[in-house]
Amino acid sequence: MRPIGIFGGTFDPPHVGHLLAASDAYEALALAEVRFVPAARPPFKGATVVASGEQRAEMLELLIAGDRRFVVDRSELERAGVSYTVDTLAALAERNPGAPLVMLVGQDLAAQVKTWRDAARIKKLAKVVVLARAGGARGSRLAAKRRVDISSSEIRARVRAGKPIAGFVPDPVARYIAAHRLYR
Repeated sequence: MRPIGIFGGTFDPPHVGHLLAASDAYEALALAEVRFVPAARPPFKGATVVASGEQRAEMLELLIAGDRRFVVDRSELERAGVSYTVDTLAALAERNPGAPLVMLVGQDLAAQVKTWRDAARIKKLAKVVVLARAGGARGSRLAAKRRVDISSSEIRARVRAGKPIAGFVPDPVARYIAAHRLYR
């Protein structure tokens, strides 16, 4: 059975860097699929999340539209309380018995994983693979095939400054951001 990739985050907003990282992981790890899991209430970012959970899920749907390798998983949005990775992985393991889980984390979060709630159980439920930038360390890390320096915070700042975001996000996501007047 091919492993399922779990790519969690705030995705506020999701961008082409997320999409390219997921594509690289899908291919390099021979994943059955990559599940994008937007956090409802992330324990470390709480007040900094701008778009609602549903808006972020809708933007993810636009980001992955038509690509059967990817799925938006709303499980954290449907669960009450703070979004803890260990709870999400446990629920996914229960819904997908026997399927190996691979948790994909960005290089910026790699050092934090050991501080997350029930970190030891996270490592039992899923193999943790760090999406490292090109030239990054090996081991449990997957080096990107390309270097893409895009961040959601940069996109939010560009929108606030009235600058274009073309190329940072697909056109449908840019239109969604404009239509919903997000990040202004």
